[in-house]
Amino acid sequence: MSEKVQTVEEKPSLVPPVLAGLLSLVVPGLGHMLARQFRKGLVLLLVFLSAAGLWIWRVSDAARREVGFTAMFKKAIQLQPILLIILVVLVLLYLLIAYDAYKTAAKAKSNSFLLWVFVLASFFILGWQIGEIRPDVLVRDGKNSLPLLMRVLWPWEKALYYPEELLIGSADVVIPCTENAEVPPRVVEEGDPYVTVTPNCGDLSEIAGAEGTKLRMVGSNFAPNDETEIWWVDQVRNEFRYRYGGEYVKIVTDENGSFEMDVIIPYRVIPTTGGKGYAVWQVEARQVASVGEPVLSEELKLSVEKMIETIFLGMMSTVFGVILSIPVSFIASRNLMSANWLTKTIYMVVRTILNIIRSIESLVWAVIAIIAVGLGPFAGILALTVHSIAALGKLYSEAIESIDHGPVEAIQATGANWLQTVWYAVIPQIVPPFVSFTIYRWDINVRMSTVIGMVGGGGIGYLLIQWIRLLDYRSAGIAIWFIAFTVAILDYVSSEIRNRFV
Repeated sequence: MSEKVQTVEEKPSLVPPVLAGLLSLVVPGLGHMLARQFRKGLVLLLVFLSAAGLWIWRVSDAARREVGFTAMFKKAIQLQPILLIILVVLVLLYLLIAYDAYKTAAKAKSNSFLLWVFVLASFFILGWQIGEIRPDVLVRDGKNSLPLLMRVLWPWEKALYYPEELLIGSADVVIPCTENAEVPPRVVEEGDPYVTVTPNCGDLSEIAGAEGTKLRMVGSNFAPNDETEIWWVDQVRNEFRYRYGGEYVKIVTDENGSFEMDVIIPYRVIPTTGGKGYAVWQVEARQVASVGEPVLSEELKLSVEKMIETIFLGMMSTVFGVILSIPVSFIASRNLMSANWLTKTIYMVVRTILNIIRSIESLVWAVIAIIAVGLGPFAGILALTVHSIAALGKLYSEAIESIDHGPVEAIQATGANWLQTVWYAVIPQIVPPFVSFTIYRWDINVRMSTVIGMVGGGGIGYLLIQWIRLLDYRSAGIAIWFIAFTVAILDYVSSEIRNRFV
């Protein structure tokens, strides 16, 4: 028995090959359209117009102060030579489109691969220029970020805190000198460290001006042969370490635990006198007497607390999202809602709403939720729940649309109604993909909860962004490590669940 092979004869071009090429020089892609390759010609036209439009935009942006395109072009090429390379690639692409139109109209084998290589090359170079990619800056200045990166990669020095017992001796300093200053006498028990200053009053230093009063500072009863730091405490109890010449000042006590040194009253922006006409500061000498056993730092405790909050934030939003998206997915499935015009209309409305909700990122939903319910994890749960309903509704509905229709037709042949058909023919087939999609969404929600926390949606993201803003990279590193640990554990748990149900 012989098989007849039917071949579809291609229709001839509407124009001669030469004319197709010339027309593509006038309008890129027009020759392909007239050669009965309308889709290819339309794509090439849109691609070329997009690339050319982006190039013109970058030229005008680079030389926006120039008047006239010629002046703008010269200035832009001078500032950014890569724009000239992009122009050369666009010209070559323009000529290749015309040549490919000629070959297409002639029904000859054209080198479309080279054409699409130039298409990709033009957009890649445009992306390089728009993205302002500068490898030389990365190589030259990237090393400056290494110390900060090491703090993030190994932040555990800040995970433990060693309580210190300090030996502190202080003396009062009246600013400025006045006869009516009321300074209560200090009572120092025998053997305790103490400090005296001479004189016990003076003037502050001036910014970029004269230095303040020089004081002679004498300390006794400190630990012998040990470093001692000098601190100041102003009238509103703000503490700051004493600096002179850009360096922190410290001194080593002698074998008797004593020291003598000169200090200059430093500069402060805040008012110093108030209503009394004077202020009382303290100058202190501090030594570390002993270091206690290590304890968990506050940053580590906060990271654990907020990471637990993040996990439950992702879990609760996933639970609510699954509960609400399952009924939505059934009415968003084409195969279940194609019985009549009413169900088709409901299907189209529901799918449109899901597409709109899903197109808005969780971060935006978090901002909206914060306006409604205020800062905190509840706002994050609402944001992720809304986005989960749209995402899972789409995934679930596509799983329903992909089921085997044999069981559905068999159940319907028995006279079962819509609900019975869904219960006995659809649900048994969709349980495995539903479980897989749910686990995947839980993983996404946990990771997204770290992001929405940055705008106040609860979780560890809020701590992370605050520590980064404060340039506390070790604390930020602790938070990042906890996020990485949690995602790895959740990935293992989700794989085990998937193996059992899928």
